[in-house]
Amino acid sequence: MRFLVIVILLSLLDMEAFGQTQDSIPHFYDSVNNNIVFIGNITLKGNKKTRDNIILREVTFKKGDKLTINDLNKQLKISKDQIFNTELFVDDSVYISNQKGPVVDINIVLKERWYFFPLPYFKLIDRNFNQWWEQENHSLSRIDFGIKFMETNLTGRNDKLNVWLIDGYNQQVSLRYDIPFFDKKLKHGINIGMGYSRQRELNYATSTSNKQLFFKEDNDYAKVTKRVDVTYSYRPNQKIRHYFRLGYYDEAISDSIFALNPQYYPDNLKRVGYFAANYSFNYYDADYYYFPTKGIILNANISKKGFDKVNDMWQTDIHLTYATHLYKNSFLLMEAAAAIKFPYNPFFYNQNLFGKGTFQLSGQEYNVVDGLAGLLGKATIEQKLFTYILHNPIHSKSHDKLPFSFYLNIFGNLAYCDNPYYNTSLNNKLMYTYGVGLDIVSIYDFVFRINWAFNQLDVNGIYFHTRNDF
Repeated sequence: MRFLVIVILLSLLDMEAFGQTQDSIPHFYDSVNNNIVFIGNITLKGNKKTRDNIILREVTFKKGDKLTINDLNKQLKISKDQIFNTELFVDDSVYISNQKGPVVDINIVLKERWYFFPLPYFKLIDRNFNQWWEQENHSLSRIDFGIKFMETNLTGRNDKLNVWLIDGYNQQVSLRYDIPFFDKKLKHGINIGMGYSRQRELNYATSTSNKQLFFKEDNDYAKVTKRVDVTYSYRPNQKIRHYFRLGYYDEAISDSIFALNPQYYPDNLKRVGYFAANYSFNYYDADYYYFPTKGIILNANISKKGFDKVNDMWQTDIHLTYATHLYKNSFLLMEAAAAIKFPYNPFFYNQNLFGKGTFQLSGQEYNVVDGLAGLLGKATIEQKLFTYILHNPIHSKSHDKLPFSFYLNIFGNLAYCDNPYYNTSLNNKLMYTYGVGLDIVSIYDFVFRINWAFNQLDVNGIYFHTRNDF
């Protein structure tokens, strides 16, 4: 309650808008006959490193195009959103800068992000903050630390190089390089990654009360994983992306883990090596990928883990997000997801479903629900309270203002997880949670959530979630 009071007081200090909106751009075309305009020059400003063709790839019109005034207004907004969703800029504006008869010139004004980050790395090994704080007594020993070298625009082509050197409770070394476009038409890309990790503690099973069961090795590692993968991407237009990934994985568990759960891997194995293939289809038509207020996002995947009798599992899943405005400062967000794994088998490393990734319910942060098929539905009504602009005391042209937008919400979730091998308090029955929350959104795709949630087990609590690129 005290936090909400502070938030409301802050709103009285500064109510500037988040970024530059299309409504603030002057209109030059009111006197054009027949409501038809032609696109003249398109001028880019502010992209010191990012190449022009990478930005123009996201613009839905080109020089010489003939558009109605209404269509142009729509394309200006769509182009602005798509440029912002490249994750290359902290702010962007796309607007008409000049008019000569029916010909209009377009300005695209950009503020580039910082692209190189040699960042210290600190991360809880537990699934979420609440689990670490309550169930693990916020032990500082359960933290991984190290350094991440991230270059998110290495050559100006939105190519990303990540090098992770992690120590602490677990150890990890990884390298990944992503080139979204390597051809002149900007349709084809490639991503290459490799990694090596060692875990001292491993979740080897789930209890009947849907709690993760862990075992810690004092003088050894509970699990060692090696991987290498390559992904080919194809983007025929601004909204559609296809990804084809092939990788090889080598995993091994300790003798102690094997003794606790001989069915962790198939055929009573302690080590498995397998090829894995994955195809993903992504459709983006939303204003902001990480916090959509209007539009549709669709992600569909089909994957194959292993191509032999020992390692043989298919999985297909789909996740749909739909957002629409209700009033000027409120919107409805709906999400639906489904997944199935086949053939059905009891091996634990194939069982993870609810509690990680897409399949999460706010209000069940302390629970995991293993299964081989699942359905999930979410509905949230968001009401924007205000945007507070924090003025950077350190002089910076691109980061002179740091906006924080605050949203109040109410939400409800429904889910079902099918598991013929285990019957717990949450498997094989309808799950539901509901509550209220506060979302805080800022630059660098930062989204911080505070939820007060209730679940079907008559348990309620305040839960924290965060998402950012750091």
